[in-house]
Parts: sequence; structure tokens; C-alpha cells
Amino acid sequence: MSERKLKIKLLPNGEIQMETIGVKGKKCLDYIEILKKLVDIKITDTKLTDEYYEAENDVIIEEENVNRINFE
Repeated sequence: MSERKLKIKLLPNGEIQMETIGVKGKKCLDYIEILKKLVDIKITDTKLTDEYYEAENDVIIEEENVNRINFE
């Protein structure tokens, strides 16, 4: 099983960029929902990588294990 990573960049203009690595198929879109809940944001653009079009691998996302971040 390949390693799965979530790369998040906070840009000086307030924009947030997120990239999933090692998550194949439509399962990567689940991470968008988690990010929206964590920082209460609106998604304005989504760019799909080649991994999106590959066969899905099993990904279990447990929100209770996600660290909460407050941006104030």
C-alpha cells in the first residue's frame, strides 16, 4: 500500500492550497470536505491530478482523529 499524504499550503493572500498524494480515484474528494469543516472555507477551484483517474484504493477517514486548528 502506498503512503497517503495531505499537503496544505497557506498563502500570504489567505488562499489555501491542498493536494492529496497517494489517494487514487474519487476518494481524494473526501479530503475537501474535511478541509471545509476544519477551517470553514468555500472551495473556489478544484484541479484534479492523474491520480484521480486511477483505480481507487481503500481510504478510511476518521474525522474524530483530525486535529482541530483555529485561525483567529
